[in-house]
Amino acid sequence: MPYDVVRSEQKYDGKIVSVRVDMVIEPDGSQAPREVVEHVDSVAIAAVDDQQRVLLIRQYRQPFQEYLWELPAGLCDKPGEAPTATARRELAEETGFEATDWTSLVDLRPSPGISTESARVYQATGLRKRDRPGDADGEESDLEIEWVPLPEAVARALEGRITNALAVAGLLALAVRLGLQDETTRPADAPWPGEAAAHP
Repeated sequence: MPYDVVRSEQKYDGKIVSVRVDMVIEPDGSQAPREVVEHVDSVAIAAVDDQQRVLLIRQYRQPFQEYLWELPAGLCDKPGEAPTATARRELAEETGFEATDWTSLVDLRPSPGISTESARVYQATGLRKRDRPGDADGEESDLEIEWVPLPEAVARALEGRITNALAVAGLLALAVRLGLQDETTRPADAPWPGEAAAHP
C-alpha cells in the first residue's frame, strides 16, 4: 500500500526529467520528504549475431565526463510510439542495424530510490546492416561501435569496465539465457567506478 502524500511540490520541469518533493507519512506516523525524479522510460538492445557476439557502443556521458561502453539504447519519448518500435528505431539510429527477431530479455528500474524510470532490455537477432537513418548529430555523432564476444562482454561487466545499468543487466541476463558461465571475481576493495579506466 502506498504511503500517503501530505503535499507535493514541483521543483524543476525539464525535457527529460522533472523533480518533485513529496511529503509522505511514514509507517510510524512521522512525516518525511522524498525527492522524486520523474524520468522518461527507456529501452536497450542486446543485439547478438550468429557468432554470439554482442554489439556495444561507446558514448560520452556528461554526468561522469567520460566515455562509457553500453548497449544501444534510448528514451521512450515519442508520443504514441510502442517500446518495441523505440528499440527498433534506436538500434537503427545508433548502429545502422535492423533485426528480424525480438524478445524481451529483462526489465529493471535503474534507480528506484529516487527515479520513476522503468526500462526494458530486448534481445535482437537476425541482424542485417542498413544505412543509419538521417545524419548522426549531437551525442550520436562520435559513437564508436564494437562487436564483442559475449564472454568478453560479460567479463568486462564483472570486472567493472562496463558500468551502465542497462548494459550490465542486459549482458548478464543474456548470459543466463544462453547458458554462459563465468568465474570472474574481484576483491572487495577493487577501484570504485570512475577510478578505473573506462575504456577496456
